Amino acid sequence: MIGTVSHTANSDNTVVLSVDAMGGDKGPSVVIAGISLAIKENPDVHFLVHGPESELKFLINKRNINSFCTIINVKGVVQMTDKPSYVMRYGKDTSMWSAITSVKQQKADACVSCGNTGALMAVSMIRLRKLPGINRPAIAILFPCLGANKFNVMLDVGADIRADENDLLQYALMGASYSRNGMGIAQPRVGLLNVGTEENKGRAELKVAHDLIQDMSTNGNFEFIGFVEGDDIPSSKVDVIVTDGFTGNIALKSAEGTAGFIASSIRSAFKYNLLSYLAGLAALGPLRRLKESTDPRRANGGLFLGLNGTVVKSHGAADATGIAAAIGLAYRLGSAKFTTRLAARVASVSGYHEDTEEYGK
Repeated sequence: MIGTVSHTANSDNTVVLSVDAMGGDKGPSVVIAGISLAIKENPDVHFLVHGPESELKFLINKRNINSFCTIINVKGVVQMTDKPSYVMRYGKDTSMWSAITSVKQQKADACVSCGNTGALMAVSMIRLRKLPGINRPAIAILFPCLGANKFNVMLDVGADIRADENDLLQYALMGASYSRNGMGIAQPRVGLLNVGTEENKGRAELKVAHDLIQDMSTNGNFEFIGFVEGDDIPSSKVDVIVTDGFTGNIALKSAEGTAGFIASSIRSAFKYNLLSYLAGLAALGPLRRLKESTDPRRANGGLFLGLNGTVVKSHGAADATGIAAAIGLAYRLGSAKFTTRLAARVASVSGYHEDTEEYGK
């Protein structure tokens, strides 16, 4: 092992993060580079780094971050092509399983992985279990927006394609808690994604969810602004967008594709002729600022909500900057004891009755 853990999670001011070093498309060298960047921003952090010791020891020594890291020697790796059912059956000796287990054992405040999303959710569910009263966990992401905080929270974006009215209520509660603890917004504005803002529009479960969320908004310390539409997702009128995983995933992927199309079109337009090229040079400064403000690496990290532990899913193709952003998110939530606060919020506000699976005040 490298480094010494002189504490356990939650025992002092040091935040302990468990990192799956072998997940992702670019290998452990990029993950370790991301850890190195994150240490510069948050020097009071310690990492439990899971993977083959011989490989990780060299990379950590190269970055001179030995004192910040403890290697947990694990040889197995979850591949991006592995099915969740396969990982559940044969994946106990993998870096992903080991990283999540450290959170379960309260040796770490949060887990970060760039690995297979389906496998990560499955292992997280079986190892950490759902919070009491939670029916369906959700994946929440940060969506670039025009508001002062630069990012809105949107959930669910793919943990489960189904969601009834009670699930959407839980998403609202969890999203508001995430916005409060992760983004520092004292009274988050929550909107329910629909095909229109009128109360008579949308599926039956959306109309019921609208009333449930409205009733809970006062006790939940958030402002419910009602239905919002797709063009409101990047707006400044809302802080949390609530939807089912099917709709949320399509909205996310559509936005990513549109952003790529616009960027490609702008580059092509400025290469059209000499005059266009000169105009592109003149616009270089504003375009660079636009790129920085919408850089997906700054918002890298999907948060698994509704589990007995904090798990941050980094994009599989993330570079060191993106991984550092995901680690930064895990650090903020770990230092805020987010899971404990979320559990208390859901329990106190939802009035969950396990025998009936209904909600009341």
